[in-house]
Formats: sequence, C-alpha cells, structure tokens
Amino acid sequence: MTAVLKHELRAYFHSLTAYVFGAFLLAFVGIGAMMYNLQAAVSNFEYVLSFGCLVFVVIVPILTMRVIAEERKQKTDQLLYSLPITTTQVVIGKYLALLTVYLIPLCIICIYPLIFSQFGDVYLLTSYGSVFAFFVLGAALIAVGVFISSLTENQGFAAGIGIAVILLNYYSVSLSEYVSSTATGSVIALGVIVLALGAVIRYLTKNDNLAYAFSFILLLAIAEVCFIDSSKFEGLLPRIMEKLSLFERFYTFVNGVFDMTAIVYFLSVIVFFLFLSVQSLEKRRYN
Repeated sequence: MTAVLKHELRAYFHSLTAYVFGAFLLAFVGIGAMMYNLQAAVSNFEYVLSFGCLVFVVIVPILTMRVIAEERKQKTDQLLYSLPITTTQVVIGKYLALLTVYLIPLCIICIYPLIFSQFGDVYLLTSYGSVFAFFVLGAALIAVGVFISSLTENQGFAAGIGIAVILLNYYSVSLSEYVSSTATGSVIALGVIVLALGAVIRYLTKNDNLAYAFSFILLLAIAEVCFIDSSKFEGLLPRIMEKLSLFERFYTFVNGVFDMTAIVYFLSVIVFFLFLSVQSLEKRRYN
C-alpha cells in the first residue's frame, strides 16, 4: 500500500494535476475570503467555505478522473493485480494519495482564520470546525470520484459523470422541490431511483437475478405503501434528498453546529464508495 501511495504522489506532483487542483481550491476560497471577510467585513470564515464548496464540482473530477481509469486504459491495472497486495490496499493507497494532494492546499487555508483574527473578532472554533467538515466533505466526494473512475477507462467520461453527480448532489434538494412535492411525483421519482440502483447493482455484480429482485422488492414496497396511505409520500422526496445531500449536511457546520451525525454520514459514504471501487476492480480482475 505504501508503494502505491508513493507512486501516486510522484505521478500527481510530476504532472499538473496536483498544482491545478491546489490552484483552483486556493483561488476559489481566496475569492470568497475577499468577498465576505474583506469587502463585506464579515467575521465568519465559515461563510467562505460555504461559498467555496461549489468548487468541488470542478476540482474533484479533475483530481480523480485518472486514478483508476488511466490504469485501465493503459492496461497497467493488470500489473496491480500481480503485486503482493490486495485490491483493497491498492484502492486505499490511491485514495490516501488523493487525500494528501487535497490536504496540502487545505493546510494553507487553515492559516486564513488566524490572519483575519488579528484584525477582528473571528469565531475560531466555528471556523476550524467548518474547516474540518470541509475536509471530510471533500474526502467523501473524492471517494465518489474514485468509484466513478473505476467504472470506465475514459478519463473524460469519468470527469463528465463526476461533475454531473456532484452537481446533482449540490442542487438535489432544490431540484426535488421543483419535481413535485405531491405523492404521485414522489412515487415516480423514487421508482426512477430504484431502477437506477438496480442498474448499478447489475453492472457491478453481473447478476441479473439480484438486480431484478432488488428492484422488484423495492418497487413492490413503494406500491404497497402508496396503496395503503399515499399521503406518506407527500413532500417525501425533498426530505430524502436533504438527508442524502452531502452539502446540506455541511451547511450545518456553517450554521455553528458541530454535527457528529453528519461526520458519521461522511465517513459512511467514504467507506461505501471505496468498497464499491474495490468490487469494481475485483470484477474486472476475474473477467
């Protein structure tokens, strides 16, 4: 795992990837600091991070698009399978390298509240609590990006899907409210989500029976609940999207609340998508 970590870090810093990622992140947070802390004279640095989290839509796919997709394109993924380490160690090594690249510009950002505190009253506990949540949010999105990269050998396609997925998560609550807050709209939207999950399960497992059984059971459960009491679906989709949204949970920290349930959720997302990445590699290994 250490060898994979060193190899990945060497690749990132011998190319423009790490520098472009760091430059985008620092520039976006710097613009936010200028708008909120300097021009508007607002002492809350966490508002800057709330503004800056939109940059993840661009920089995370840029960082993660090549992590596994390039290995598959160049057929060097077969060399990984011959190493005396497990697939899990390979994925974790690559993921830790990505976190290291992410952590470097974030360490620079950590200095900002201290600088601003010399010229006004800055809430350092809230600021650094938000910085920590910002780090875990980025770590969760990077895990999602690693999984998307494991699904294809086309880096451009991986980046495009990554941007779409993160953008959808960013606007999920607003979009769900536009779709419909009625029971019928929620039922249709949930049905589409179930079918999409079934398609992902079929792709990862190559097991049609499992995918069809999963989709059928969930669709049957939705239909049964709708038949018994359809009012339970009214406004359900926006509530589900709010619970699933990574960004909505981050905003809790911006509002001055250190939410441990949000941290647990971020960590769960990391573990879940790294697990899916391992399964995606294992599937290719034996195919």
